[in-house]
Amino acid sequence: MASAPAGINSILPLELVDRCIGSKIWVIMKSDKEFTGTLLGFDDFVNMVLEDVTEYETTPEGRVATKLDQILLNGNNICMLIPGGEGPL
Repeated sequence: MASAPAGINSILPLELVDRCIGSKIWVIMKSDKEFTGTLLGFDDFVNMVLEDVTEYETTPEGRVATKLDQILLNGNNICMLIPGGEGPL
C-alpha cells in the first residue's frame, strides 16, 4: 500500500466506521434499500447493528419509509456508508 504524502492524514476504512459508533449513519445496500440510524457496533465483516432506524425501499409506486427500533445488516449486502448522512431526500 502506498503511503500518504506528508501533511495528509490517512485513515483506514474500519477506523472510519469505528469513529461512527454512536452517531447517525446512512447505509446504501446493493438492493433497492437504504437505511439511516445510529450505529451501535460492527464486526470485521462490517455486519452492523443500527438503532432508531428508518428503512427506505424504492418500489415501482415510489419510495416507502418504514421505522424500525433495531436491525442487524449483513456486511456482504452493503454498498456504501455515509457518516452523518440523513438518508435520501
